[in-house]
Amino acid sequence: MPAMPALIEPRDDLTAAVQQIMLSSSDNDYIDQLIPVMKDARQTDRAAQLIQALNQVSSDREADIERICNTNSQDFISSVDQLQRVREGTLSLTSEVLRLAQAIQSSTEKLLEQKRALVESRSVRQSIDETSQALQDCLEVLKLANQVHDLLAQKNHYAALRALDELQNVHLRAVTRYKIAEMIEKSVPATQRLIAEAVMSDLNSWLFRIRETSQYVGEVAFYHTQMRRQRQKDRLEISEYAGNFKLNSAIELVADETEEFDVLNNDNEEVEIEVDFTPLFECMHIHNALGQSERFRAEYANTRRKQKDLLLPTHIDLTDEEDTDLTTLLESITGFAIIERSTMKKTESLRSAVDVDELWDSMCQSAINLISNALNTVNNDGKLLKIKSIIAMFIQTMDSWGYSITSLDALLLTLFGKYAELLKQRFSEDFSEIVSTDDYMPMPISNAEDYEKVVTVSWYSPDKRPEQIKFPTVFPFSQMYPLCCIDIRSLLNQIYLFSDDHFQNSDVIDDTLKNSLDELLCTKVCQSLVDRLSSQYPGQIVQILTNLGHFETACKELQELLVEARTSGAASGPVVLKATAEFETGKKTAEKRIFELVNSKIDDLVETAEYDWTAPSSSPNPQPSLYMQELTRYLSNIMSSVLLGLPTEIKELIYFDALSHAATSVLSLPLDPIVTKITPAAVQLLDVDVKHLSQFVDSLGNAILHENLDELRQTVELMGTENKEEFFDVGLRNRRYGRVDKVNGAVLLEKVTQGAEAVAVPESSPAKPSTQFSTFKDRLGIR
Repeated sequence: MPAMPALIEPRDDLTAAVQQIMLSSSDNDYIDQLIPVMKDARQTDRAAQLIQALNQVSSDREADIERICNTNSQDFISSVDQLQRVREGTLSLTSEVLRLAQAIQSSTEKLLEQKRALVESRSVRQSIDETSQALQDCLEVLKLANQVHDLLAQKNHYAALRALDELQNVHLRAVTRYKIAEMIEKSVPATQRLIAEAVMSDLNSWLFRIRETSQYVGEVAFYHTQMRRQRQKDRLEISEYAGNFKLNSAIELVADETEEFDVLNNDNEEVEIEVDFTPLFECMHIHNALGQSERFRAEYANTRRKQKDLLLPTHIDLTDEEDTDLTTLLESITGFAIIERSTMKKTESLRSAVDVDELWDSMCQSAINLISNALNTVNNDGKLLKIKSIIAMFIQTMDSWGYSITSLDALLLTLFGKYAELLKQRFSEDFSEIVSTDDYMPMPISNAEDYEKVVTVSWYSPDKRPEQIKFPTVFPFSQMYPLCCIDIRSLLNQIYLFSDDHFQNSDVIDDTLKNSLDELLCTKVCQSLVDRLSSQYPGQIVQILTNLGHFETACKELQELLVEARTSGAASGPVVLKATAEFETGKKTAEKRIFELVNSKIDDLVETAEYDWTAPSSSPNPQPSLYMQELTRYLSNIMSSVLLGLPTEIKELIYFDALSHAATSVLSLPLDPIVTKITPAAVQLLDVDVKHLSQFVDSLGNAILHENLDELRQTVELMGTENKEEFFDVGLRNRRYGRVDKVNGAVLLEKVTQGAEAVAVPESSPAKPSTQFSTFKDRLGIR
């Protein structure tokens, strides 16, 4: 039988499910196939469809059975029975399915309720978890925010800034949806300001410590310079070549580079110092991180300028024996400048060379003004030398750090000017006292030791070796000469002491020394000696002349010494002292004064001559006149005593001039207009005196001196000759009376003629006026 069409077209999925159930090989498979269908059967229409599908299957099965039965009834009956049983089972199963569907539906509703509750609980739990995480994140943010303040309180500014940066750029991003993020974000700038203020506070404390430490840094730097000086001296002792290079020269720096010494960080046994730049670096880094580098640079520069002003006092005292004010000032400036230079080298852009040099120039100018103003109170050259030594130490120290020292060199030039002036004033007083207190007597010496000392300090070359000299003895000069020589050498040494450490204007030293020596020797020695030539004591004049001669020699030696001692390598040529010419001129003045005194004495003695020009007769073997004996005795004594210490050439010159003057003075006696007549007896007396003088000159053994008496002797010989006509014969006159003046000869012949006539004429007879004088003049061609 053909199958009957189904009343309801079952859904494909249910049909497939029923077919699967029918094909199941076991109950378990049946249940497994039924469960999905039962889950969907919780809906009533769905269960009905399932039953309908089952009915459809059943109908199909029945149709198949009927068909099969029609073919095979027995089989059909069996099949019907089986089908009946199946149907019963199906009905039972259907009931069970319905019951199960209801149970499943009931369970499903409970399950849906539980699932709804679970979903709701999961949502609450998720909310709780999210809230917990949010709280955790917020707590983490708060913890980090508190940590920033804790680090700030611990003065760990850099760590605080890093924590704040991490908080702002990392942690706050995770909580941006919360209000706390906005609050913390708003507080970040304030916290940054707190960090900046805190680090600036620490930096100000560091700057204060640095300012307090500046003097000690300068003291350590001075110590280092002193050690370098000593090492340079040691090298000079080993090799003179090292003396060609000053401190801070390239050669000296290379030679000293093995001696490591960090002024700002060392643990030397004698000096220990450590300057930590960490607060500065931290402050720089923090301001750089905050984008405030320019502001920080400006504030730092302003702070350093203020500290520089606080470093400088309003005045200093240079008269203090310990030089405390000056040393403190220069050490403080040194430390300040060294820290500035080190800061510039250790940082890239904080301090520029212009800023550092500007502060240095300002400090230098202030120090120069303070020192210059205080110099007026210094009146001791030794004190000035100590001041110069401290300033030179300061200059050499700062030169090694690359600072300009031009203005300080100018200050040293000012110091040297005052130093030279004080030296000149002191030595001027010494020279004046030496000259005024000298006894102007040859300096006695009692032993070889003292003799050697005097020879050593004086420019004097004795004629004999010390072992040949018998003591006690005397020097030709007085004691003022070696004393002045000592002062001259002392002046040289003290002037050159100024250039020992550091002085660039060496040519100024050479010129100043030359000018000072010239002024002192010319005004205080030479002029003082010349002023004393007004004395009436020949011995004193002779000693002054001797001293002037030795001073002239000393000046010549001194000129050579000044050439050798030149500190300026650029200078060349000889050194000429004006004092040399002054002493030479003074010698001539002294010689003239001796001539004056000797000639004055001769004039005094000649004035005591008592010739009786009208004497009628002379006594047999007359003796020389008393004045002539005194004159020759004076000339003999003065040469053997007063003039003994003079050089031979000067003595001969004085003797020559004295004898010439004596001859002229004696000759002037008969030529006096008062004398009108000279008798032969008077001529004989004059001849005796002239012969005595001539014999005295002959005893001196110098033919040149004898020539001074030629005119006097020939004139006296003419006065006593019987043959006066020889004088009028040119040939005879030149041979016998060549030195006699024609006028004087004519005058004296007239006086002698009149004297002879007066003796021949009785006293009662009146004298006739003589005309011989005019005749003699006419015969000689004299008008």
